[in-house]
Amino acid sequence: MIPLEDSAADIIGKAQRGLQISDSELAERSNLTAEQIRAARDGAFDEATVLALAPVLGLHAESLLKLSRSEWTPEQLEPIAGLAQFNTTYGDMTVNAYLVWDPKTREAAAFDTGADSGEMLKRAALEDLSFTMILLTHAHPDHIEDLTRLRADSGAPVYVPENEPVPDAKIIGDDEQFELGSLTIEARLTSGHSAGGLTYVVRGLARPVAIVGDSMFAGSMGGGAVSYPDALRNNLEEILTLPDDTIVCPGHGPLTTVGKEKRENPFFAASFAP
Repeated sequence: MIPLEDSAADIIGKAQRGLQISDSELAERSNLTAEQIRAARDGAFDEATVLALAPVLGLHAESLLKLSRSEWTPEQLEPIAGLAQFNTTYGDMTVNAYLVWDPKTREAAAFDTGADSGEMLKRAALEDLSFTMILLTHAHPDHIEDLTRLRADSGAPVYVPENEPVPDAKIIGDDEQFELGSLTIEARLTSGHSAGGLTYVVRGLARPVAIVGDSMFAGSMGGGAVSYPDALRNNLEEILTLPDDTIVCPGHGPLTTVGKEKRENPFFAASFAP
């Protein structure tokens, strides 16, 4: 099992940075001390601290508590035909890339490359797949590290989001549509973590699939380095409006589902609470 990308402390830090709240302001608004705030970001906190911080940071307290207790567990998803995840090491972290194909026509699309596309290429050969496209969720280095090799070995054209240029890649934007055999792929703008980040919604497999890059993780989301408000809004409107059984394929960490994130993601669960 691939571990979760973020801890409760990571989420507290991301929310505080995204909201641009200083330690002193956060301490005042939560009735905590600045020392308690810094300790929480370092992972040293108790339940009372979590309950004090969550509402100020716009986080769902119960979900954040689960993470702080190591009780947040990803769903156990059965493999589906036509979807494969590849997890590779990049520096001191790991990164995901994905392969999607039509089980009947054997036409395939790669989504990002990770640090090493070798296993993806082996799987494609094993399944007798024909690459028709390489779709990039965004252009951060860990997601396109092996693009030169994957492009050369697959012979497939590369598509990249607007505002994130990659040499010799075709620019695409929101609402772009692709066909992959009997499958359809829809690009949805989920910028905020990156300037033009795209989520690709694949329909036609046993379950709908959303390949989200770093827009969302199991139990968390990418840092809103470009725009925290845009990251929150786009995730709510473009990913969490998909059917609950949609498999969410993040750029880091394990697979999850839309339903799971609506119930237990600290950034979003409050929007769906009864």
